[in-house]
This record gives sequence, C-alpha cells and structure tokens, in this order.
Amino acid sequence: MKLSEKKVLKKKEEILMSAVKIVNNKGYQGATMEEIAAALLMTKGSLYYYFKNKEDLIFQCHALVLSKANKELLAHLEEPISFEERLRKMIKTHIHYAIEKKESFNMIIKPKETFSSEQLHPILQQRKIYAGYFDQIIQGGVDAKEFVNVDLKIVRMILLGSMNWIQQWYMPAGGKSKVEIQEIYADYLLKLLK
Repeated sequence: MKLSEKKVLKKKEEILMSAVKIVNNKGYQGATMEEIAAALLMTKGSLYYYFKNKEDLIFQCHALVLSKANKELLAHLEEPISFEERLRKMIKTHIHYAIEKKESFNMIIKPKETFSSEQLHPILQQRKIYAGYFDQIIQGGVDAKEFVNVDLKIVRMILLGSMNWIQQWYMPAGGKSKVEIQEIYADYLLKLLK
C-alpha cells in the first residue's frame, strides 16, 4: 500500500471515529455533516472526498463499530479459559458497546430502518457473525457440560435482547456504574445456562 493510500485510510478512520462520537451524542438524525466536519476542522465539502453522503458515512461508522465488537468477541471466544468465563467476557463486551457506542451500535437492532438495500447485506452478514459467536460459546459450553442443554437460538435472543434493552434505561449518573451493570447482567444471564 502506498503512503498516500495509508494517509487516506488514516484520515478516513479519524473522520469515522469523530463521527461515531457525534452520532452517539446527537443520534442519527441529529448528527450533521457540518458538525462532523467542524469537529475535525474540515469543510463539509472535504468530507465528500471520503464519503458519498451522510448515509454512507453513518453506514461506515456502524460497520466500524460492529467490526471492532466482532473482533473483541472473537478474541474472547478463542481465549483458553472456561466457556462460562468466555461468555461472561462477551456479555461485558456487548454491554460496553451498548452503553459507550449507543447510537452507532443501536443500528444493529433495526438495520432495515437505517440502511439502504445496498448497505443492508454487509450489515446483516456482520450481525450474523456477531450472533454466531454467542451461539458458538453457548454450544461449546453445552458440549463441555458447563451449561445445561438449552434451545440455543432462544437463549441467545434472550441474552442479546436483554442486553440491548440497557440502551433504553441506562444513565451514566444512575444508581449503578457500567462495570456494576456488566457484573450483574453477567451473573444473572449465566444462570440461564446452569
């Protein structure tokens, strides 16, 4: 890869990280290209060198966040520890993203409402991979006799659904910290498999 290509990729990632912060603070509808450009000391027009339009930028923000979350889940999946501990880490990772990257991660829940049909397929593929990591760890735990035999799909949907609901009620100034919520959720959700 040429130096000029590396610079473009680096700048693009810088824009995406800035855009993720703005989307997380303002929401999808509230985030504007002008605001994202201003945060980077760029003109709105310069953003169009890197992205076709706002939808393309938002799509790439979501894809970046989901890709990072997938990499973290895969790393937990491959750790040489018990299936229970791996699942505990995966639950904590999911909650971290649900809280810290709320708006951009939230698009995973209803992607058809956010993305064009052209963008939808890669997002649904990433989502399938994400859910598949939970399936693998649950099935691995069942096979290793760490977990009881369960309806894999239902248990995975209960896990992800309950963790996604955090986005509706969590407040940083609330009664529990993110770390406390991660621990409590992991303790309770793991009981489904015991």
